[in-house]
Amino acid sequence: MRVIATISFLIIVNSATAQRFSLQTTEMALMPEAVSNNAVCGGFVGTTPYVYSFCGIDTSKVYSGIHLKSFRYNTAADSWETIASVPDTMGKVAASANRVGDIIYVIGGYHVKSNGNEISSKSVHRYDTQNDIWLSDGTPIPIAIDDQVQAVYNDSLIYVITGWSNTNNVAAVQIYDTYNDSWQAGTPVPNVSTSRLFGGAGVITGNTIYYFGGAKNSSFTANSTLTIGEIDPSDPTIITWTDTILDANLFGYRSACTEIWGEAIWLGGSDVTYNFNGIAYNGSGGVPPNNQYFSFGSDLVWDTVSVALPMDLRGIANTSLFTKYLAGGMETNQQVSRETIKLEFTDLTGIFSNTAKNSQVKVYPNPSSETISFEFENPTNEIVEFMLYNISGQLILQEKTTRDSLTVNSSKLVSGVYFYQIQRKNGELLKGKVVVD
Repeated sequence: MRVIATISFLIIVNSATAQRFSLQTTEMALMPEAVSNNAVCGGFVGTTPYVYSFCGIDTSKVYSGIHLKSFRYNTAADSWETIASVPDTMGKVAASANRVGDIIYVIGGYHVKSNGNEISSKSVHRYDTQNDIWLSDGTPIPIAIDDQVQAVYNDSLIYVITGWSNTNNVAAVQIYDTYNDSWQAGTPVPNVSTSRLFGGAGVITGNTIYYFGGAKNSSFTANSTLTIGEIDPSDPTIITWTDTILDANLFGYRSACTEIWGEAIWLGGSDVTYNFNGIAYNGSGGVPPNNQYFSFGSDLVWDTVSVALPMDLRGIANTSLFTKYLAGGMETNQQVSRETIKLEFTDLTGIFSNTAKNSQVKVYPNPSSETISFEFENPTNEIVEFMLYNISGQLILQEKTTRDSLTVNSSKLVSGVYFYQIQRKNGELLKGKVVVD
């Protein structure tokens, strides 16, 4: 493996004080073959994190090179293997994949016929990570979709937001209940070209949806709008939408999106929209990656940093709090990639200082040597999920409780900084750091 780069930059907190982020990118084992426009997702086999790749296009970059091949990467062994192909009848690109529990859901995408016709998919493929098998398909998505924004809410619902459906981009929000294998319609995105798009990327953190970039209207021009949706936790089909332009010159077509502790992060992509072969829709020729890293949170303003990252991405693998992976995509000169890029976010401890976001939690003693108590202010007697992570972002403890307080035995923990996250039933996210002596 080879460290590609370590980059640091400043994010302005409340437009006043600065916090430092660092991102180290490392080349890991090559994929079995080069692939782009592939649906990428993280998962686990036992406790070992894996990276999964489904469907995509090969180095030919023509319709016949679009396939259903699947691969998985063992992060502990730094090795890839081929697994059973996606159970569809025809290769596809621009699908999306998300994991809920032990199941990865590969949704949508589009097929390309020899005459150039593109057909959006209604398929919901279900892959069992523990048993390495494909289950029967889930209930088809009501509106066929590809190049959609897709994200998980409350470890149960998958939101399929806007995207392209056969002949046009749509405003639909389609919500898949993974436990009941059923679909519901959510509040549509604003029916304007800046929010109704394809090729955007987004994430859900707490009750908030963030998505950005993509291609808008019938001219397929690049979009610079950040759209924000607030989910009603009492009825997750109700979403209040707003949008904003952070910078008219900031774009992100087919980038990857993840989040760290409530902050949305977009990586890679391009500034110009293009077809599956990497050639621009506007006739300007081959499209280059924008080599961009862009971050935004509800209590932060945005900033960007230059780093060599691919474009034509359809997902990111989240393997721990601070470690993510990209697999495949297109590099400079539209070269279809075999690269596996490990992304390690460091120097983030300043974010976890006590702020308004975690003022509802009293933590004592802090530092601690024997026990740490977490006392929730404004108790609601509702289920909360408590998670404790070490400095590397590995989950150390996870517990669900309805109590108004929780005490953790810290005597067996290694001395150092730990981060806690408390997720309330209503989606509220509380966070902070503790020190163990």
